[in-house]
This record gives sequence, C-alpha cells and structure tokens, in this order.
Amino acid sequence: MSNLVFVYGTLRKNERNHHLLSGATRIAEQAWTNGTLFNTDSGFPILKNSIDIDVVYGELYEVNESQLARLDELEGYYGEGHQNFYDRVVKTIFTDKEIYHAFVYVMTEQQAPMLRRKVEYGDWRVQHFIKKNNYLYYAYGSCMDHKRFEIAGVDQHFQKVVGCGVLDGYTLGFTVQLSDGGRADILETGGVVEGKAYDITPDVIPYLFEREGVASRLYRPAIIDIKLNGAVKEALTFIVVQKEEELTPPDHYSEEILRGGEGTLSPEYLEKIKEKVEILKSKETIV
Repeated sequence: MSNLVFVYGTLRKNERNHHLLSGATRIAEQAWTNGTLFNTDSGFPILKNSIDIDVVYGELYEVNESQLARLDELEGYYGEGHQNFYDRVVKTIFTDKEIYHAFVYVMTEQQAPMLRRKVEYGDWRVQHFIKKNNYLYYAYGSCMDHKRFEIAGVDQHFQKVVGCGVLDGYTLGFTVQLSDGGRADILETGGVVEGKAYDITPDVIPYLFEREGVASRLYRPAIIDIKLNGAVKEALTFIVVQKEEELTPPDHYSEEILRGGEGTLSPEYLEKIKEKVEILKSKETIV
C-alpha cells in the first residue's frame, strides 16, 4: 500500500533527513499547502495547521508502509490518541499538474513554546540558502538581459556568468498576465528549460526580490537543481505564485529574453522560445 506525504523541512531534497525517503517516488518538488511555517531553535521548522492565506512550500512523495513508518519515527508520531510530538493529518496539496491529498506532519500543543518567527516566504530552504556568502542565481526570462541590469545600475552584481543551466522536468510558460502581455514562468510539467546561471552575493537580493515582486507575491523565491558544466548545482530562482492562462509576451520582453540568452543558451532552445511566442500569438489572433 502506498501513501502520499508532503515534506517541508529536513526531509526535503538535499536536507539532512532526506535519506529516510530513499526509494520513495517524488511526485512534485514544487508543491504547496495552506498553513503557517515557523522556525525553531532546534534546526527544524514546524507547520501550524490552518486554512488561512499563508502558504507553505515543500515536496510531495509517494511512500510505502515501511517508509512511512520511518517518517513516523522521526516525527514522533505514534497514532491517534497518543501523545505525539507531531500530528499526522491529511491536507490538500497543490502542484503545477494536479491537486492531491497527502499526509502532513503538523504542530501539536506541546510544540507551541518552540515556535519562533515565521519562516520567510513560506519556504524553509530559501531562508537558509540566501544567507550564504555566495550562490548561484538561475535566470530564465528577462533577467538574462544585461542591458536591464545596466539601466537599473546593478550590472556590477551580475558580471559572473557561470554558464547555461539546464532545468529538467520543467516547461517555460508565460503565466503572468500584465496589461501589455505575459511574463515568464517555469512549470513543473515536464520538459527542459535553459537559463543563465550567475554567481551572486547576498547584497543583490533586495534588487532581485523587488524586481520579481516578491512582497506582492507576484513571484516567489525557490531553490532548484540545475545541470551546469557537467555537474548538478543548487540555484536560486523565482517562480510565479498565481499562475494564469498563458498570454503572449510583449515584443520588448521577448527581445530581452532572446538578447539575454544569446551566446549562453543553445541556439536550438532560443529558436523554441521564438516558436512558442509565435504559437501564442496565433492562438490569440484566432480567438
């Protein structure tokens, strides 16, 4: 018998307890549910169950009974009617493909004194990642265009282009609907996305977060794995929060993507972007 489990802390990919999910099937690495995530002083987060507007981001896995038992042991869950460290409940989990119902380990009353400040952006991995001295930033849209950085007066922060990052399992879309057209997004629906990988430092984060509208929840920060120069590397990127039906991007925005990707992204991939934009234009013309 198999079960679905949503994980949001130390069980996530590349975290210290992820080995307990060895052999499990990952359904989605971009998954989310309602609730509020809190930091603790013990090196792990706690999800407070709620149905409010707060969102917690994590990963969704299919596990068998023995794997679920290992997770129960880690989380101190002994079953209904017992004094559990975490409760295990069923919650609605959202992904780019489908909506699921899965087990989630949530706060019990004995954990209440452990709660500290809320986890920023609802993503436990992000808040730790961006505190490093330097890390990779993965741009797949107009942020590949150096001219935009020059206009904003921040081009000195984006001088270290490491190469073309390849993101497997995702598709480039234009799911942000602004008054003049769509803006780029990545969707975990299969495929491949190419982007520009930069080596950056934390002092550029305020610019990126403002540009991507993180405060207004236009985009959210996320940590992904990209193939880069023969190795797999973690990188910061930004993903659309409220995805709409795709809309043709304005010409100036398409030009920024193509200009920014030239010389780094493959010619074949850039051609696919052109083709996608033309297809979107033709669909809107027909309508």
